[in-house]
Amino acid sequence: MQLRRLGIDDSVSVIFPPDRLAAELSDVGVEVTVGEDPGDLAECDAVVTFAHRGDYLETADWVHSIQAGYDRFPLAEFEARDVALTNSTGVHYDSVGETVASYVLAFARRLHDAVAAQQRRAWDRPEWHEPFTVAGESICVVGLGALGRGIADRAAGLGMDVTGVKRTPEDVPGVGEVYPSDEYRDAIADARFVALAVPLTDETEGMIGEAELDAMRDDAYLLNVARGDVVDQDALVAALEADRIAGAALDVFEEEPLPENSPLWGMDEVIVTPHTAGATRDYAGNVAELVRENAGRIADGEELHNRVV
Repeated sequence: MQLRRLGIDDSVSVIFPPDRLAAELSDVGVEVTVGEDPGDLAECDAVVTFAHRGDYLETADWVHSIQAGYDRFPLAEFEARDVALTNSTGVHYDSVGETVASYVLAFARRLHDAVAAQQRRAWDRPEWHEPFTVAGESICVVGLGALGRGIADRAAGLGMDVTGVKRTPEDVPGVGEVYPSDEYRDAIADARFVALAVPLTDETEGMIGEAELDAMRDDAYLLNVARGDVVDQDALVAALEADRIAGAALDVFEEEPLPENSPLWGMDEVIVTPHTAGATRDYAGNVAELVRENAGRIADGEELHNRVV
């Protein structure tokens, strides 16, 4: 594999300006070009992108996704064409961890109620029994990759009792007990907060449905920063309407943007964020670090970091 020309697909503008990433990569040692149309990148050896647009598979040897998730990309086609795919695992460690900590604290300290009351100019104090402190409360992080470890670290720092679910259940710093993937229903049953941080795969699609929601505590909160399809959204709405769980904070949805007629918008105990858990002004710089590292690995004939296929 050789790297002479690196393309930046305009689809990255969903997250940050393409020119910002180009500037961050000005020292990468190869020609860097921004393409508004997939055809603009036809001569590139490598492409950095948000969306999958298949034109570059004709000529590129390497494609880098600016997201950690890779469910947008047809892995079998990449393998068949011998095109390497890398992702941005690790760049969301801080931002997603802080977002989930914010969800936890918002529910515990009733901050979402205070914001809603402010919009009405209402001096509404919570009932005496509603606020609580999170120290000693339990959280189960389903998925202990880089994303999940960022969540677990923040939760442990808040004094929470952290458990988790991992495909290979080895010890993880700050996590009291790690369950194997096939025991995730047992793992979530006793947690006050359940944070989802798994990639979307055939195994994880719909993994939180009616049975799992029924197994959760009635004072539990579901926090989803994974992918919308990991949760059966209709089952979640039903559970919330029936008060079978206490609430949910959702950054991802089965359909995005979330439709205006979704009942989730109007639920008092639901926090909706528009797929921004990983957002940070440093995003382009963080992606550039990964791309720069892999450009160096290509020059040295080494294996790519964060390689998916």
